Amino acid sequence: MTAPAAPDLAPPFTWTMLGRHVGRALRLRCPHCGGHPVRASWLKRLPGCPVCGLRLDRGEHDYFIGAYLLNLIVAEVLLAVGLLAVLLATWPDPPWDPIQYGGAVLMLLAPLATYPYSELLWLAFDLTFRPLTRTELEWHRAGAGGAGGELPQL
Repeated sequence: MTAPAAPDLAPPFTWTMLGRHVGRALRLRCPHCGGHPVRASWLKRLPGCPVCGLRLDRGEHDYFIGAYLLNLIVAEVLLAVGLLAVLLATWPDPPWDPIQYGGAVLMLLAPLATYPYSELLWLAFDLTFRPLTRTELEWHRAGAGGAGGELPQL
């Protein structure tokens, strides 16, 4: 009698896997395989990885809302750290006008500067805590929408 085939189980969370995914994302590469390019331009991502075929939105509607939140948090932290550094360096007479205008400029530029990283970091965290299965990767490679059918249950 033959043993039944093992189910397609994703590996459990490991710190090594998190580090590998985050490292690839910080280099603006596919967090799953390290393939590149995954960006068409600074603010526009490609639909999928050209190497492994992973759809960068993992086939879910509004997938990157978490990435937008991550981007907003990073921009706010940069502003707070910058403000604290300027206040500590210039205390007791801080230059309030440059702080006010510099803070406004920083709040406009920081989200633009960190946007590609936040998208790929969000995907890296998702791949770490909800790893790809063979079935899902085959779905991504099949072209997802038309020929691939619905996203397989994860």
